[in-house]
Amino acid sequence: MTRIKRGYIARRRRTKIRLFASSFRGAHSRLTRTITQQKIRALVSAHRDRDKQKRNFRRLWITRINAVIREGGVSYSYSKLINDLYKRQLLLNRKILAQIAISNKNCLYMISNEIRKEVDWKEYTGII
Repeated sequence: MTRIKRGYIARRRRTKIRLFASSFRGAHSRLTRTITQQKIRALVSAHRDRDKQKRNFRRLWITRINAVIREGGVSYSYSKLINDLYKRQLLLNRKILAQIAISNKNCLYMISNEIRKEVDWKEYTGII
């Protein structure tokens, strides 16, 4: 009976996994089973932390906007600004507002003052 050589498919799969884990330390980059486990853990963490990163950036933007708005107005806050933006139907997201707050505070003050004037005028005249 002739000798049958094993195929290259399993070796190719393990090599691909090893390339993924080549930067891991110790057995996590050498042993196939632990490499597979660590790969699963790494991908789960990456997926979880992508969502966490979105949350963290949203919190950062809100904090920046709120800090700048509270500097300008005595009784004006982030929540009132966002509420007035929705009343005016302006499409400025929090990322853009935070960039404006950092780069040009006066511009954000002008935006908030214009929004407040417009909303107060509409409420005063009863147009809403």
